[in-house]
Amino acid sequence: MIKHEHREMWINWLASEKRRGQNTVDAYRRDLDDFATFFEEQNSEQDSLITRQIFHGWLAKMASRKLARATISRKVSSLRSFLRFCSKNELLNIPDLGWLRAPKPQHTIPKSLSVSDTKLLLNAISDQSGQDWSKKRNFAVLMLLYGCGLRISEALSLRRKDAPLGEWLSLSGKGGKMRDVPILSATRLAIDDYLTHCPYDQEGESPLFLSNRGNKFGPRAVQRLIETLRVKLNLPEYVTPHALRHAFATHLLGNGGDLRAIQELLGHASLSTTQRYTHVDESHLIKVHAETHPRAQR
Repeated sequence: MIKHEHREMWINWLASEKRRGQNTVDAYRRDLDDFATFFEEQNSEQDSLITRQIFHGWLAKMASRKLARATISRKVSSLRSFLRFCSKNELLNIPDLGWLRAPKPQHTIPKSLSVSDTKLLLNAISDQSGQDWSKKRNFAVLMLLYGCGLRISEALSLRRKDAPLGEWLSLSGKGGKMRDVPILSATRLAIDDYLTHCPYDQEGESPLFLSNRGNKFGPRAVQRLIETLRVKLNLPEYVTPHALRHAFATHLLGNGGDLRAIQELLGHASLSTTQRYTHVDESHLIKVHAETHPRAQR
């Protein structure tokens, strides 16, 4: 049985000791609640144990719900983290967790925009309907995603006191990990242009990016913006705000960027995460080679 007090102890540990971000903590909580619901459906006894059979039943139930293997893997990782925490703190007696394994997730390669499609996307903002200042805001946000490789949450967490931006921006990423990111002059100019025309008064701690009503500009608004532009320009469905971060990494790598440096710029904890972009670049090189080499046409 997943006890409420044990779950809250684990959640507090993730936030305070492991310094996981709020979005990550919320996802862990949902994952554990998902298992707890299934567990209670299978066994209502207060002191019943989590067994291999119940775990495999949960895997089968998630598969029947057609959850992606990556999602199932994450949920299993959350459960394993919880049980290890409970075992280490003598809240539960689980001598062996070796059977607690998720199916191997599919090897996915990030999908990135081409340089020409990226330019097309950015230039299309000025052709949208709406107020001039809001279009300048939209352009500035997307310039942070593409020009600096920021996540949406990182770009929208900036405060008015952070601007005007210098040559470097220090920010807190996933898990509170700090990193310094160089700022392109084009990105600085875009933000300055937006602030010059923003009709709302902004103080030091107020959000840097404001909605049309003067509230904090939210991630869903950025997603809707990209969806609108994607449909208008007939771009692939994988074109999302996060795809601009992928484009940042892929275009740097394609122009000779060092993999370790790109890892630091993206804030990846593991180089293996960044190495996925080498496959994107390799696929591009293979395509170019096949289409342009004289002997490839034989």
